[in-house]
Amino acid sequence: MKAQLHSRLRRTLLAAALVSACAPALAQKAAQPAAAWPTKPVRILVGFPGGSTPDLVARTIAEPLSKALGQPVVVENRPGAGGNIAADMVAKATDDHTIGVLINGNMTIAKLLNPATPFDPLKDLAPISLIGTAPLLLTAPVNAPGNTAQEFFVAARTAGNKWSYGTPGVGTVGHIGMELLKTKTNIDPVHVPYPGNPQVITAMIGGQIHLSLLPPGLAAAQIRAGKLKAIGVTSVSRSVLVPEYPSLDEGGVTRGFQLEIWTAAAAPVSMPKPIVARLSRLVSEIARSPEVRQKLFQQGWQVAGTSAEGLANRIKSDTALLGGVIQMRSIKAE
Repeated sequence: MKAQLHSRLRRTLLAAALVSACAPALAQKAAQPAAAWPTKPVRILVGFPGGSTPDLVARTIAEPLSKALGQPVVVENRPGAGGNIAADMVAKATDDHTIGVLINGNMTIAKLLNPATPFDPLKDLAPISLIGTAPLLLTAPVNAPGNTAQEFFVAARTAGNKWSYGTPGVGTVGHIGMELLKTKTNIDPVHVPYPGNPQVITAMIGGQIHLSLLPPGLAAAQIRAGKLKAIGVTSVSRSVLVPEYPSLDEGGVTRGFQLEIWTAAAAPVSMPKPIVARLSRLVSEIARSPEVRQKLFQQGWQVAGTSAEGLANRIKSDTALLGGVIQMRSIKAE
């Protein structure tokens, strides 16, 4: 018995010595990913075609990010399913060299809209940085009734479901945002989905639909050309992106109504945390640099350039807001 106790004690002491000897090596290996990374080109996946807003954002940050990392940064377009094809590829990437530039829906409500979505944005994506935000601009045909926002909404309430509104698809922020606006203003236009915002604009100019929530970068050019009418911006106060147009709050239509589209960088949740932290710092710094800030502003974005935590907080708040509308209005992706 005594011999067995001595033998067991020797084995325990030997194991402890081995762990102690290996601890520095293990700690070095744990810290290694951030120091040694990247070891090959980095991919930025975008869920929309070339020339789309997320694509332009990705290409704007790719070059300075490449310089900072000392490796090529390649933008790959994988359009489809409202950006969710690319988001799913990001979520499932295991090479530690793949990230995505995604939009609100990909990172918040994708699973709520469609339970069959093959990834869960809240569980499978690691926030890197909120890059840019923009309110939407409520827009109508140039001959729409009313000279003020209040007069327009009086006409909209009178029309009820005889009016219709267009969006670039079921479950988009334009769709969910309009459903939210309907509950706050007692209007009831019917939803008409289109393949994209260009088709929405064409239909509105042609008089097929009566209103739409559009990105200000797209709508402003048509309004300035006299082809569409601006009703109000979906922010509490005027937006620096289109300061000439009042907010819906300023127009006396809503109180505290705030709705934005945004684009952000995200990684797979499996990516080592030191790498995510490094990317978060770099992307945030790049987005807020004067040159990149100006480019993003010209693309229609008010630069945020947040930390990973800042993006996580935005995801949480937007999921609650938009998810509540989805549940209340029983919205499902087609």
